[in-house]
Amino acid sequence: MKYFALILLVILSNFYIFPAYAAVCRNYNGHQICILSINRSAKNYWEYRAVLSVDGKKRPLEVYNCRQKVKIESDGTVVPLENQDPGQFICKFFKKP
Repeated sequence: MKYFALILLVILSNFYIFPAYAAVCRNYNGHQICILSINRSAKNYWEYRAVLSVDGKKRPLEVYNCRQKVKIESDGTVVPLENQDPGQFICKFFKKP
C-alpha cells in the first residue's frame, strides 16, 4: 500500500505545471534593465505600470507616462524622465507604430 501511494504521488506530481517567469532584459546605455512586470493602463494607453530591475537591483512599482515623459514613483512624486532613465527604455520598447 505504501508503494502504491508513493507511485501515485510521483505520477500526479508530473502533471502539475509550474508557471513560467521570464523577464525581458536588455542592455540600455551601459546598464542591464530587466522588466519584471509591466501593465499598460486601459484608460491611458501611454501609461505603463512597471517593476524594473536595473543592474540586478529591483526597483519599486513606478508609473511611466510616455506622453508627458514623466514617471510617478511609488510615493507619488512626479519626476521628469531623463535621457539615461529606464523610463525612456520602456517608452521606446513599447512605442506604438
